[in-house]
Amino acid sequence: MLSPVIETILSASADRGWVLEPDAKRIMREVGLNVPDFRYATQLEAAAKSAAELGYPLVAKVVSPAVLHKSEVGGVAVGIDSDAALQDVFARFSRIEGFAGIHLEKMARGLELIVGAKVDAQFGPVILLGLGGTGVEIYQDVAIRMAPLSAPDVGAMVDSLTGRKLLKGYRGVDPVNMEKLTHTLLLFSALVMGIEDRIASIDLNPVLCAKEACVIADARIILR
Repeated sequence: MLSPVIETILSASADRGWVLEPDAKRIMREVGLNVPDFRYATQLEAAAKSAAELGYPLVAKVVSPAVLHKSEVGGVAVGIDSDAALQDVFARFSRIEGFAGIHLEKMARGLELIVGAKVDAQFGPVILLGLGGTGVEIYQDVAIRMAPLSAPDVGAMVDSLTGRKLLKGYRGVDPVNMEKLTHTLLLFSALVMGIEDRIASIDLNPVLCAKEACVIADARIILR
């Protein structure tokens, strides 16, 4: 049974066909997944207050029902370090089609991974793990398993990646916290199983994994 928070968000997003990022992050947080501390603001004054609460540096993303792929319209800004920089970003975002506000969140660091799910007509929910970020379509280094996942499934997915050395520590870089990564994938798998009749796909890209934690930096939920 879905929590009231998730049910409300999915129902409110049905006509649009996808979930705005602040709401997608709320869904992730609702099931215990790790997301950066974030705020959503529709006015510059509220954005400045939110920035003061979060503390610089920040990432900003445009919130618009007309924009699914934010980076393609210049709707993402990283490393915002002052009120003046925030004001410039807000002014730029406000000119983007359908502008409905700004999503602000604390910056996170780590190896960029992609975690995703798709509800296949034949096999049902399948989960994807791979090297993420902007180069995901170039590398195409991914592993796929049917949901629900188990801890051994996660280990096998990692071991099947060509770039698995990057996760296990490479040239002095600390290894990814495999316990946190496994926990993330198991919670995500459970979420997908719980809402499989409502979604077409979910993309978490990037998930930033480091020695201390795995943090979902971006979340996109496409509805049926």
